[in-house]
Amino acid sequence: MPLTSHEPDEQDPNQLLTALEAAKGRFDSGHSTLIAKLLAQLSKLQLADPHQLIRFHECLLFLRAFPHAPSHIPRVERLLNTFHERIEKLRTANADMSPFDDFDTSGIAATTMQDTLSFDVAHWLAHRIPRNVDIAWNDYWDDYQAERARTNTWPRFIPLLEEDADVEANIPWQRWLDHARGRQNPLPWLLTRFAQLPLPARQRSELYDSLRLPIRWNLENLKLSRTRNFTRPRRFYFHNSPFIQRSEVSLSQELSQPPPKLEKLSAAAGDSVMHAIREIMVVRYRELYGTTLGDPSSVVRADLGRGVVMHFWGLPPTRRLPLRAYLAGYTLKNGVPINYVEAIGLCEWIEVGFNTFYTYRQGETAWIYAQALRCLCALTAAKCISIYPYQIGQNNDEAIDSGAFWFYRKLGFRSGRPDLRKLSEREEKRIAANPKYRTPPRTLKRLAEAHVFYELRPSAEGPKPDVRSRLEAGTTLEERPFQGRVTRTLKETGFSPRGDNAGPWDTFSTRNLGLRIANRMSREFNGDAHKLRQASIAQITRALNLNPTRWTPAQKQSLENWSLVLALIPNLTRWTPAEKHQLIKIIRAKSAPNEMPYLRQTQRHPRLRSELLRLGS
Repeated sequence: MPLTSHEPDEQDPNQLLTALEAAKGRFDSGHSTLIAKLLAQLSKLQLADPHQLIRFHECLLFLRAFPHAPSHIPRVERLLNTFHERIEKLRTANADMSPFDDFDTSGIAATTMQDTLSFDVAHWLAHRIPRNVDIAWNDYWDDYQAERARTNTWPRFIPLLEEDADVEANIPWQRWLDHARGRQNPLPWLLTRFAQLPLPARQRSELYDSLRLPIRWNLENLKLSRTRNFTRPRRFYFHNSPFIQRSEVSLSQELSQPPPKLEKLSAAAGDSVMHAIREIMVVRYRELYGTTLGDPSSVVRADLGRGVVMHFWGLPPTRRLPLRAYLAGYTLKNGVPINYVEAIGLCEWIEVGFNTFYTYRQGETAWIYAQALRCLCALTAAKCISIYPYQIGQNNDEAIDSGAFWFYRKLGFRSGRPDLRKLSEREEKRIAANPKYRTPPRTLKRLAEAHVFYELRPSAEGPKPDVRSRLEAGTTLEERPFQGRVTRTLKETGFSPRGDNAGPWDTFSTRNLGLRIANRMSREFNGDAHKLRQASIAQITRALNLNPTRWTPAQKQSLENWSLVLALIPNLTRWTPAEKHQLIKIIRAKSAPNEMPYLRQTQRHPRLRSELLRLGS
């Protein structure tokens, strides 16, 4: 069966690109030869249109991550490693370079990026590519809010600057900086001054962030560019049969498999992973708390087959959240970074964020997502998986356009709100009655107003054969109607979703806990946070008969944070000695080198779990 009705004109870039975009996901007879032919034809063309260059670039990255044959690898890598030459020719021709700075197209070799980075990322980037990073001064001096921040911060580094900055108008900031830094480059000079401040890391970062300093970096042909940010895997996986489709993925079956092997990495290898994720994020204009501040000593690696390798890590004790445990991670597909993930949990509940980069969304996203959940459940022992509304479309037009709600719903997730569960059921009936029906955006926005959940519980039957083993044996699963597939999933697998009934975590939020504490602070302490903290610590140390004088600073911080919550429990003094002892172990475990034992301990304290649900729901 031919790929297209006619051969593309080898001199027409649009026709060739359209054929290549179709070929990368097709597996007809001779498809590998066709891809090689199209690559050869496109490599001879200059592609003077920025949008054509972007299309070609994204096809090359996809084929590097999802190659069809060994012969494609050297050709694709050669085109990517020299792609900067095409961009430079475009710039020399005075072409419009703005298309290369969109959210999903940034990071291509030989382009320039600009953003206001956090202190930790700016400090890292300035050391990672020192010749290529500078301050975008032209976009800085006229920022009034930034000038106020300079008045508050720069006198810490420049003697007697207050004489000018505090009372005079039209401060010559550039002259002050130039005299103070001498021959040193301004960005590293400023960053070094901040790094030397005798302040806790969080306060130092907050002070720097107030400057709103715009950083510009030129990617040239650097390895950290999105174009060349790939590594050689231990072994390539080549796709010679159709990709695993969402309809072929049973999430309950995947989660019933034996847990994946998680390899603990050395500190040096973990440090390399931290550099890698910062590179992955900075060229995509993204920062997550855990990708910026991850703990290199906590990194684990999972080889999940089909060329998929995932890394996960936690946070260092000084940067952890007050109550919830945190994990972040990313996926390599044949050595190409294709997504990032984070999970934040308490007891058996975790809230998961997952983002596959635009380039790779046609490549087995559902199956790879299932593997990420397998790893997260193995690390956290979670039994309730929650998806934040933004992921499914709340204030997220991209998720609405892609129908993200149905991605999760067809994997077995349910809405946490009864009215939205009924709405989704009505939509499912419309889809079943008319396969051409599409849920309108207005309805998708309503469905995105609440979290969706997937809860696991042991079923009476043992696990059945793995979807993956049947696929890898050459069996292609037939497309199944949505309702029938979910029904079969419930019967076939060792673990099952709870179904569409309400779950205990449906209305829980640590935000609710925080708001209760804020109300108490306002009501009983006239809005004074210091008095609230001191009173809570005193109350809880008495209730638990606790003397924390020999505790580490991190353990004392954990006690302070937990005391704010525990002070809301009216009958804490009547808990049994065993319950109190286990609670103290939980508080101390929060600051241990690995945060996952802490999370598991919260799962083994039924009374604490019950109170958290009561207070946070």
